[in-house]
Amino acid sequence: MTRMQALPEIALIGCGGTISTLAADPLDTIDYPETGERLDVAAVLERVPLVERFARIKAVPFRATGSSAFGPTEWQDLRAAIEAVAPTVDGVVVLHGTATIEETAFFLHMTLRTGTPVVLVGSQRPLNVVSSDAAMNLLAALRVAGSPDARGHGVLVVLNDEIHSARDVVKTSNYRLQTFASPLYGPLGYIEGDGAYFARRSLRRHAPDSAPAAWQADAPLPRVDVVYSVAGNDGALIDAACDEGARGIVCAGLAPGLPSPLERKALLRASERGVAVVQTSRAHSGTIPARRWLAEHGIVAGSDFTPQKCRILLMLGIALGYDTDGLRELFATH
Repeated sequence: MTRMQALPEIALIGCGGTISTLAADPLDTIDYPETGERLDVAAVLERVPLVERFARIKAVPFRATGSSAFGPTEWQDLRAAIEAVAPTVDGVVVLHGTATIEETAFFLHMTLRTGTPVVLVGSQRPLNVVSSDAAMNLLAALRVAGSPDARGHGVLVVLNDEIHSARDVVKTSNYRLQTFASPLYGPLGYIEGDGAYFARRSLRRHAPDSAPAAWQADAPLPRVDVVYSVAGNDGALIDAACDEGARGIVCAGLAPGLPSPLERKALLRASERGVAVVQTSRAHSGTIPARRWLAEHGIVAGSDFTPQKCRILLMLGIALGYDTDGLRELFATH
């Protein structure tokens, strides 16, 4: 068997983002989203020929866009694209902007109906600037996606030589290379010079063996809004979200998960209107326990999820028709 035949076949899906962008200036790490050139996946491959050392690539065109433009419609289309190609390859790598990579990855982590390894990867610096992390991150993602050890972890996010679970990972810095972290639990593993190494496995459930994987793509995702608490909030934003048709509200409360007094009244009004309410915290880490006040008023504790991931899980739970008890179970087991 030749070395090329022994390489895994990896589907590479290009969704745009910094990792697929050329800056107009080799020192531009700020203005490139507006002034740079966005590349499709084939053009990215031309600029990173070293991918041939780690995988046989099956390029899958998507739509190259900044991740600030990614949302539920794009999540559903990307899910369909991955599920179409996954049975034919050893792994899937998705090029994605870092602004919303954790949200796209978590949606896929909960809903994909495939056991094929799926890795999302981005970069903090454009492909052609001084000290770009784009090429190295791409190569690392290919190595992870092609590793037999990547199976069974759900969707993974790879940057800066670290392997993170889509469930736990968050972006912690605007521009630093070491921006992605899993604050409560740490990375699942690392990429070293001689390969990808996994150190732990999450015990929390994820697709394809979790309830949200039963959600059908033709079922619309409901509107769920996140309200960020600050000292003295009066609850007007909660009332406005309900008036605009929100089916769910996520309260990113004051740590350790407390709304202001007037927000609390607004959350109760929302609950009385049949709007599902999840209480989480604006803090970067820590768990929201099922406190007595939440239980007594039909509000779901957000567990250890960030507000943005609470939103996704609540959207899926509502789409699946869960009542309050079902939502509590969903948040507790995932």
